[in-house]
Amino acid sequence: MGKKAAEALDINYDELADYLHKNHSVYMKVGNEVYYLTDVNYEAWRAQDTSIRNSKNHFVDCSDLVPTVDEFLALPFVNGHTIKEVFPSATFYASTPGVKQP
Repeated sequence: MGKKAAEALDINYDELADYLHKNHSVYMKVGNEVYYLTDVNYEAWRAQDTSIRNSKNHFVDCSDLVPTVDEFLALPFVNGHTIKEVFPSATFYASTPGVKQP
């Protein structure tokens, strides 16, 4: 997992799927919650809750795993809402290379 960039991305909803395909991950802030949206070895997509860490110090999954970005964007994991539904109130940040977690 990368670190959340300090500066927000200037991206619209129609550009998000292409951004994910190219960059493989992005941070999404909705209210006080921050989610890490990422692929799993190029085979599936998931959202992770950045406020919870597991025993390996990795973020904990908060969505189902799905094989395509389109399916992922349609998952209602944000308090019962999809990314499209929360997009107007969300802020997105690039995931930058960070120090590998222990």
